[in-house]
Amino acid sequence: SADPLSGGEALRMRLASQIGAGLVGVMYVLDEPSIGLHQRDNERLLGTLIHLRNLGNTVIVVEHDEDAIRAADHVID
Repeated sequence: SADPLSGGEALRMRLASQIGAGLVGVMYVLDEPSIGLHQRDNERLLGTLIHLRNLGNTVIVVEHDEDAIRAADHVID
């Protein structure tokens, strides 16, 4: 039997499938996606979110992680 995916791994799989689908004009709302991620994985996640935005999507993230906040185009406190 295969080991189950962690929450972070499952999120990355879902985001990767969205990128692969080539969808544009989609709104993604993520609630603290960096919880439990290693710093390296958090950097990959931020890169993925930026890529989704660059494809023409809207990405809304509720987050306490300072790196994610600094990477945001707009911050609502």
